[in-house]
Amino acid sequence: MAIDLFETRTMLKFVERMPRVTTFIRDILFKEREFSPSEKVDIDIKKGRAKIAPYVSEKIGGKVVENSGYITETFKPPLVAPTTITTAADLQKRAMGENIYSSRTPEERAAEKLVKDLRYLDDMITRREEVMCAQAIFDGEIDVKGDGVDYVISFNHTNRETLSGDNLWSEPTSDKIADLKRWVRTVQETGFVNPDIVIAAPDVIDALLKDEFILKLLDVRNVNVGEIKPEKLPSGATFIGKIAGVGSIYEYAATYYDDIEEKVKPMVPDGTIALVSTEAEFSMAYAAVTIAKDNDLVTYEADRVPDSWTEKRPARKILQLSSKPLPIPKEVNSWFVAKVL
Repeated sequence: MAIDLFETRTMLKFVERMPRVTTFIRDILFKEREFSPSEKVDIDIKKGRAKIAPYVSEKIGGKVVENSGYITETFKPPLVAPTTITTAADLQKRAMGENIYSSRTPEERAAEKLVKDLRYLDDMITRREEVMCAQAIFDGEIDVKGDGVDYVISFNHTNRETLSGDNLWSEPTSDKIADLKRWVRTVQETGFVNPDIVIAAPDVIDALLKDEFILKLLDVRNVNVGEIKPEKLPSGATFIGKIAGVGSIYEYAATYYDDIEEKVKPMVPDGTIALVSTEAEFSMAYAAVTIAKDNDLVTYEADRVPDSWTEKRPARKILQLSSKPLPIPKEVNSWFVAKVL
Protein backbone atom coordinates (compact mmCIF):
# COMPACT_ATOMS: atom_id res chain seq x y z
CA MET A 1 0.00 0.00 0.00
CA ALA A 2 1.36 3.42 -0.95
CA ILE A 3 2.34 5.77 1.88
CA ASP A 4 0.48 9.08 2.03
CA LEU A 5 3.15 11.70 2.65
CA PHE A 6 0.56 14.14 3.97
CA GLU A 7 -0.82 11.85 6.69
CA THR A 8 -0.19 13.31 10.16
CA ARG A 9 1.64 10.19 11.37
CA THR A 10 3.93 10.31 8.31
CA MET A 11 4.66 14.02 8.68
CA LEU A 12 5.41 13.56 12.38
CA LYS A 13 8.38 11.40 11.36
CA PHE A 14 9.66 14.21 9.13
CA VAL A 15 9.31 16.70 12.00
CA GLU A 16 11.15 14.40 14.44
CA ARG A 17 14.07 13.88 12.05
CA MET A 18 14.56 17.48 10.98
CA PRO A 19 17.45 19.38 12.60
CA ARG A 20 16.32 22.05 15.04
CA VAL A 21 17.29 25.68 14.82
CA THR A 22 19.92 26.27 17.49
CA THR A 23 18.77 28.82 20.06
CA PHE A 24 20.93 29.99 22.94
CA ILE A 25 18.52 30.87 25.78
CA ARG A 26 16.20 27.93 25.20
CA ASP A 27 19.08 25.48 24.80
CA ILE A 28 21.13 26.58 27.80
CA LEU A 29 18.26 27.12 30.26
CA PHE A 30 14.95 25.56 29.16
CA LYS A 31 16.33 22.10 28.42
CA GLU A 32 13.71 20.00 30.19
CA ARG A 33 10.45 19.19 28.37
CA GLU A 34 7.02 18.53 29.80
CA PHE A 35 3.87 17.51 27.94
CA SER A 36 0.28 17.95 29.03
CA PRO A 37 -2.69 15.85 27.85
CA SER A 38 -4.93 18.94 27.93
CA GLU A 39 -4.87 22.52 26.68
CA LYS A 40 -3.42 23.68 30.00
CA VAL A 41 -0.28 22.86 31.98
CA ASP A 42 0.06 22.69 35.78
CA ILE A 43 3.48 23.73 37.04
CA ASP A 44 4.91 23.92 40.57
CA ILE A 45 6.49 27.35 41.02
CA LYS A 46 9.08 27.59 43.79
CA LYS A 47 9.35 30.78 45.83
CA GLY A 48 9.95 29.88 49.44
CA ARG A 49 12.36 30.34 52.32
CA ALA A 50 15.49 28.39 53.19
CA LYS A 51 14.17 26.73 56.32
CA ILE A 52 16.37 24.92 58.82
CA ALA A 53 15.54 22.08 61.17
CA PRO A 54 14.15 23.43 64.51
CA TYR A 55 15.67 22.67 67.91
CA VAL A 56 13.41 20.61 70.19
CA SER A 57 13.65 19.21 73.68
CA GLU A 58 14.11 15.47 74.02
CA LYS A 59 11.18 15.52 76.45
CA ILE A 60 8.87 17.16 73.89
CA GLY A 61 9.86 15.27 70.77
CA GLY A 62 9.58 16.30 67.15
CA LYS A 63 8.01 19.47 65.81
CA VAL A 64 5.76 19.55 62.77
CA VAL A 65 7.11 21.92 60.10
CA GLU A 66 5.03 23.55 57.41
CA ASN A 67 5.42 21.88 54.02
CA SER A 68 5.62 25.00 51.90
CA GLY A 69 7.88 26.60 49.38
CA TYR A 70 5.94 26.25 46.14
CA ILE A 71 2.60 26.98 44.58
CA THR A 72 0.94 25.22 41.66
CA GLU A 73 0.14 27.53 38.78
CA THR A 74 -2.04 26.67 35.82
CA PHE A 75 -1.05 28.17 32.47
CA LYS A 76 -2.68 27.97 29.07
CA PRO A 77 0.09 27.94 26.44
CA PRO A 78 -0.75 29.99 23.35
CA LEU A 79 -1.28 28.27 20.03
CA VAL A 80 1.15 28.93 17.20
CA ALA A 81 0.17 27.43 13.86
CA PRO A 82 2.06 28.73 10.79
CA THR A 83 0.67 27.54 7.46
CA THR A 84 1.87 27.14 3.88
CA ILE A 85 -0.14 26.72 0.69
CA THR A 86 0.74 24.55 -2.30
CA THR A 87 -0.98 24.97 -5.66
CA ALA A 88 -0.84 22.82 -8.78
CA ALA A 89 1.47 25.37 -10.38
CA ASP A 90 3.99 24.90 -7.55
CA LEU A 91 4.27 21.20 -8.39
CA GLN A 92 4.39 21.56 -12.16
CA LYS A 93 7.08 24.22 -12.49
CA ARG A 94 10.71 23.41 -11.76
CA ALA A 95 12.23 24.48 -8.48
CA MET A 96 14.95 27.14 -8.23
CA GLY A 97 18.26 25.59 -9.30
CA GLU A 98 16.59 22.57 -10.87
CA ASN A 99 17.74 21.50 -14.33
CA ILE A 100 15.73 23.23 -17.07
CA TYR A 101 15.15 19.86 -18.74
CA SER A 102 14.30 18.05 -15.50
CA SER A 103 11.93 15.09 -15.84
CA ARG A 104 10.85 15.09 -12.21
CA THR A 105 7.21 14.34 -11.62
CA PRO A 106 4.76 16.51 -9.63
CA GLU A 107 4.73 13.76 -6.97
CA GLU A 108 8.51 14.03 -6.55
CA ARG A 109 8.31 17.79 -6.30
CA ALA A 110 5.47 17.45 -3.77
CA ALA A 111 7.60 15.22 -1.54
CA GLU A 112 10.52 17.67 -1.66
CA LYS A 113 8.28 20.67 -1.02
CA LEU A 114 6.69 18.91 1.95
CA VAL A 115 10.06 18.47 3.66
CA LYS A 116 11.12 22.07 2.91
CA ASP A 117 7.80 23.50 4.10
CA LEU A 118 7.87 21.48 7.32
CA ARG A 119 11.42 22.70 8.02
CA TYR A 120 10.39 26.27 7.28
CA LEU A 121 7.37 26.08 9.62
CA ASP A 122 9.39 24.33 12.31
CA ASP A 123 12.03 27.08 12.16
CA MET A 124 9.33 29.71 12.67
CA ILE A 125 7.97 27.94 15.76
CA THR A 126 11.45 27.43 17.18
CA ARG A 127 12.21 31.14 16.81
CA ARG A 128 8.94 31.91 18.57
CA GLU A 129 10.02 29.62 21.41
CA GLU A 130 13.31 31.50 21.71
CA VAL A 131 11.49 34.83 21.83
CA MET A 132 9.21 33.47 24.57
CA CYS A 133 12.24 32.23 26.55
CA ALA A 134 13.94 35.62 26.22
CA GLN A 135 10.80 37.44 27.37
CA ALA A 136 10.37 35.06 30.33
CA ILE A 137 13.90 35.88 31.50
CA PHE A 138 14.31 39.57 30.64
CA ASP A 139 10.70 40.74 31.13
CA GLY A 140 9.51 38.19 33.70
CA GLU A 141 6.42 37.74 31.55
CA ILE A 142 5.36 36.72 28.06
CA ASP A 143 3.29 39.12 25.97
CA VAL A 144 0.88 37.09 23.83
CA LYS A 145 -0.44 39.20 20.97
CA GLY A 146 -1.87 38.02 17.68
CA ASP A 147 -5.06 37.38 15.74
CA GLY A 148 -7.80 37.23 18.38
CA VAL A 149 -5.40 37.01 21.35
CA ASP A 150 -4.03 39.74 23.63
CA TYR A 151 -2.94 38.79 27.13
CA VAL A 152 0.13 38.52 29.37
CA ILE A 153 1.53 35.44 31.09
CA SER A 154 3.34 36.72 34.21
CA PHE A 155 5.78 34.79 36.40
CA ASN A 156 5.88 37.47 39.15
CA HIS A 157 9.63 37.92 38.86
CA THR A 158 10.93 40.67 41.16
CA ASN A 159 14.74 40.43 41.06
CA ARG A 160 15.43 43.43 38.84
CA GLU A 161 17.02 46.86 39.00
CA THR A 162 17.40 49.91 36.76
CA LEU A 163 20.57 51.94 37.14
CA SER A 164 20.63 55.70 36.65
CA GLY A 165 22.89 58.74 36.82
CA ASP A 166 26.51 58.11 37.76
CA ASN A 167 25.80 54.40 38.27
CA LEU A 168 25.09 53.77 34.59
CA TRP A 169 27.73 51.51 33.08
CA SER A 170 28.42 54.11 30.40
CA GLU A 171 29.76 56.43 33.12
CA PRO A 172 33.38 56.23 34.37
CA THR A 173 32.04 56.52 37.95
CA SER A 174 30.18 53.21 37.71
CA ASP A 175 31.37 50.21 39.71
CA LYS A 176 30.43 47.28 37.51
CA ILE A 177 31.97 44.54 39.60
CA ALA A 178 30.24 45.84 42.74
CA ASP A 179 26.92 45.78 40.87
CA LEU A 180 27.51 42.24 39.63
CA LYS A 181 28.50 40.99 43.09
CA ARG A 182 25.44 42.64 44.65
CA TRP A 183 23.11 40.97 42.16
CA VAL A 184 24.78 37.61 42.69
CA ARG A 185 24.18 37.89 46.44
CA THR A 186 20.56 38.87 45.85
CA VAL A 187 19.98 35.69 43.84
CA GLN A 188 21.77 33.62 46.48
CA GLU A 189 19.58 35.10 49.23
CA THR A 190 16.23 34.96 47.44
CA GLY A 191 16.63 32.10 44.98
CA PHE A 192 19.07 29.89 46.92
CA VAL A 193 21.20 29.21 43.83
CA ASN A 194 24.50 30.55 42.52
CA PRO A 195 24.31 32.43 39.20
CA ASP A 196 26.89 30.97 36.83
CA ILE A 197 26.18 32.70 33.50
CA VAL A 198 25.65 36.29 32.42
CA ILE A 199 23.68 37.03 29.24
CA ALA A 200 24.10 40.58 27.98
CA ALA A 201 23.17 42.78 25.04
CA PRO A 202 25.98 43.84 22.68
CA ASP A 203 26.08 47.43 23.98
CA VAL A 204 26.48 46.12 27.54
CA ILE A 205 29.44 43.97 26.45
CA ASP A 206 30.98 47.02 24.77
CA ALA A 207 30.72 48.92 28.05
CA LEU A 208 32.22 46.01 29.99
CA LEU A 209 35.20 45.66 27.67
CA LYS A 210 36.01 49.37 28.03
CA ASP A 211 36.43 48.94 31.78
CA GLU A 212 40.09 48.22 32.56
CA PHE A 213 39.28 46.63 35.92
CA ILE A 214 36.80 44.24 34.31
CA LEU A 215 39.36 43.31 31.67
CA LYS A 216 41.81 42.32 34.39
CA LEU A 217 39.18 40.13 36.06
CA LEU A 218 38.09 38.35 32.90
CA ASP A 219 39.49 34.84 32.69
CA VAL A 220 39.72 34.78 28.91
CA ARG A 221 40.45 31.45 27.20
CA ASN A 222 42.22 32.90 24.16
CA VAL A 223 44.69 35.72 24.60
CA ASN A 224 47.03 36.94 21.86
CA VAL A 225 49.35 39.79 22.88
CA GLY A 226 46.64 41.11 25.17
CA GLU A 227 43.94 40.85 22.51
CA ILE A 228 40.67 39.27 23.59
CA LYS A 229 39.32 36.73 21.11
CA PRO A 230 35.71 35.90 21.96
CA GLU A 231 34.48 32.41 21.13
CA LYS A 232 31.44 32.30 18.86
CA LEU A 233 29.01 29.50 19.68
CA PRO A 234 26.78 27.70 17.14
CA SER A 235 23.70 28.78 19.07
CA GLY A 236 24.23 32.43 18.16
CA ALA A 237 25.92 33.67 21.34
CA THR A 238 29.52 34.74 21.86
CA PHE A 239 31.51 33.66 24.90
CA ILE A 240 33.47 36.63 26.23
CA GLY A 241 35.21 35.28 29.33
CA LYS A 242 34.77 34.48 33.01
CA ILE A 243 34.67 36.54 36.17
CA ALA A 244 35.29 34.63 39.37
CA GLY A 245 32.24 34.67 41.62
CA VAL A 246 30.00 35.89 38.79
CA GLY A 247 30.25 33.30 36.02
CA SER A 248 30.68 33.02 32.27
CA ILE A 249 29.89 36.15 30.26
CA TYR A 250 27.98 35.78 26.98
CA GLU A 251 27.00 38.34 24.39
CA TYR A 252 23.73 37.51 22.65
CA ALA A 253 23.08 39.62 19.57
CA ALA A 254 20.26 37.60 17.96
CA THR A 255 17.27 39.47 16.57
CA TYR A 256 13.77 38.62 15.37
CA TYR A 257 11.05 40.29 13.32
CA ASP A 258 8.05 41.41 15.37
CA ASP A 259 5.07 41.02 13.05
CA ILE A 260 2.83 43.07 15.37
CA GLU A 261 5.02 46.17 15.51
CA GLU A 262 6.53 45.30 12.09
CA LYS A 263 10.14 45.87 13.04
CA VAL A 264 13.28 43.96 13.96
CA LYS A 265 13.90 43.58 17.69
CA PRO A 266 16.81 42.18 19.73
CA MET A 267 16.31 39.01 21.77
CA VAL A 268 18.09 40.77 24.64
CA PRO A 269 16.78 44.32 25.18
CA ASP A 270 19.39 47.01 24.61
CA GLY A 271 21.33 48.00 27.71
CA THR A 272 20.17 44.93 29.63
CA ILE A 273 21.95 42.12 31.43
CA ALA A 274 20.75 38.94 33.17
CA LEU A 275 22.54 36.82 35.77
CA VAL A 276 21.14 33.30 35.60
CA SER A 277 21.80 29.95 37.27
CA THR A 278 21.84 26.88 35.05
CA GLU A 279 21.27 24.84 38.22
CA ALA A 280 17.76 26.29 38.60
CA GLU A 281 14.72 24.51 37.21
CA PHE A 282 13.56 25.69 33.81
CA SER A 283 11.43 23.70 31.38
CA MET A 284 9.61 23.93 28.06
CA ALA A 285 6.01 22.86 28.55
CA TYR A 286 3.75 21.85 25.69
CA ALA A 287 -0.02 21.62 25.89
CA ALA A 288 -1.89 19.08 23.77
CA VAL A 289 -2.93 20.05 20.25
CA THR A 290 -6.26 18.89 18.81
CA ILE A 291 -6.85 18.71 15.07
CA ALA A 292 -9.75 17.54 12.91
CA LYS A 293 -9.00 14.24 11.17
CA ASP A 294 -11.35 11.95 9.23
CA ASN A 295 -14.49 13.65 10.56
CA ASP A 296 -13.22 13.33 14.11
CA LEU A 297 -11.12 15.31 16.59
CA VAL A 298 -7.73 13.83 17.45
CA THR A 299 -5.50 15.11 20.29
CA TYR A 300 -1.71 14.79 20.23
CA GLU A 301 0.77 15.24 23.10
CA ALA A 302 3.72 16.54 21.10
CA ASP A 303 5.82 19.66 20.63
CA ARG A 304 4.88 19.81 16.93
CA VAL A 305 1.71 18.51 15.27
CA PRO A 306 1.55 18.64 11.45
CA ASP A 307 -1.74 18.64 9.57
CA SER A 308 -2.82 19.04 5.96
CA TRP A 309 -6.02 19.31 3.98
CA THR A 310 -7.18 20.10 0.46
CA GLU A 311 -9.42 22.90 -0.74
CA LYS A 312 -11.14 22.92 -4.12
CA ARG A 313 -11.95 26.59 -4.70
CA PRO A 314 -9.25 27.49 -5.40
CA ALA A 315 -7.50 24.13 -5.76
CA ARG A 316 -4.70 24.03 -3.21
CA LYS A 317 -3.07 21.95 -0.50
CA ILE A 318 -2.79 23.45 2.99
CA LEU A 319 0.04 22.40 5.31
CA GLN A 320 -0.03 23.51 8.93
CA LEU A 321 2.33 22.88 11.84
CA SER A 322 0.81 23.51 15.27
CA SER A 323 2.37 23.84 18.70
CA LYS A 324 1.42 25.12 22.14
CA PRO A 325 4.77 25.96 23.78
CA LEU A 326 5.38 27.76 27.04
CA PRO A 327 8.76 28.24 28.77
CA ILE A 328 8.38 27.87 32.54
CA PRO A 329 10.97 29.29 34.96
CA LYS A 330 10.02 27.22 38.00
CA GLU A 331 12.26 29.12 40.42
CA VAL A 332 11.27 32.72 39.82
CA ASN A 333 13.99 34.28 41.97
CA SER A 334 16.83 32.25 40.49
CA TRP A 335 17.98 35.05 38.18
CA PHE A 336 18.49 38.82 38.20
CA VAL A 337 17.83 41.33 35.42
CA ALA A 338 19.34 44.82 35.32
CA LYS A 339 19.03 47.77 32.98
CA VAL A 340 22.55 49.18 33.06
CA LEU A 341 22.60 51.58 30.09
